[in-house]
Amino acid sequence: MRQSTQLRNLLKSGETLVIPGCYNALSAKVLEKVGFPAVYMTGYGTSLSLLGMPDAGLATMTEMHANARYIANAVDVPLIADADNGYGNAINVIRTVREYIQTGAAGIHIEDQIIPKRCGHVAGRQVIPLEEAVGKYRAAADARDAIDPDFVLIARTDARGAQGGTLEDAITRANAYLSAGADLAFVEGPTDLSEIERVSKEVDGPIFYNQTGISPRLTIEQMNNFGIAITILPGALMRVTLQSLYDFAIKLRDEGPMAEANFFRDFQDHPVGDFHTFAGFGQIKEWEEAYMDTNEMEKYSDSIGYQPDIKRQ
Repeated sequence: MRQSTQLRNLLKSGETLVIPGCYNALSAKVLEKVGFPAVYMTGYGTSLSLLGMPDAGLATMTEMHANARYIANAVDVPLIADADNGYGNAINVIRTVREYIQTGAAGIHIEDQIIPKRCGHVAGRQVIPLEEAVGKYRAAADARDAIDPDFVLIARTDARGAQGGTLEDAITRANAYLSAGADLAFVEGPTDLSEIERVSKEVDGPIFYNQTGISPRLTIEQMNNFGIAITILPGALMRVTLQSLYDFAIKLRDEGPMAEANFFRDFQDHPVGDFHTFAGFGQIKEWEEAYMDTNEMEKYSDSIGYQPDIKRQ
């Protein structure tokens, strides 16, 4: 079953779908392993992990959709990916949708910011005219329908926090984008519960909510009461990773190689401490047994190192 169809099925539950953000294939595999039913590719995390640069329109479509491809092919659960502002006008958006569908992703969100865009929770954002934005979402919907009607198209508006923007403007835009063919509306940056309540009541379609930055953190009960279909936590994993990397780098600097030796000793009892198994060497050996000459397996008999243990039913 395609990831897009899987995601559509998940949305039928009527309960809020909580999806943490990943920034590469490895972090996506961790989320899948602990049991999340879907994953989200954060644009900020992609830009920071690939380029070491902030989410300010610096990552290209090639870089973003390549990362989406790596993630979608590393996990079996659906992936929703950040597609920024579609990387151009309505014509560019057609290519963007086609390219992202080909990655294997289940859906994307496209925002109505100008080019270059920036993170939805920093100042200095600007949005394009409503009519131009509607044309882009119409183009995106037509491209979706021509290739994979199940592909989930999420229309994000940054009008609430953009220069001169208002919540009323954002709600108007969200409804216009839904009418143009988007599946979910993503009003970026509501600042308090009253604004979230207005969005839930006045937007005529399923709500996608970004639980980060300047926006309130909500409980599962609150999200279900507001009727939020999907909520993302885009930066949670990235922040934890950054803190862990920074702290361990200090230990390496101060304690030398034994810092790694001590960590490795403790790590072996962790759920992913069997590092080579988590990486997938067992699957490699299974494929070798299934598809290669039987003599190929002799290489395991007299070599030193990790030995995958294949347990057949």
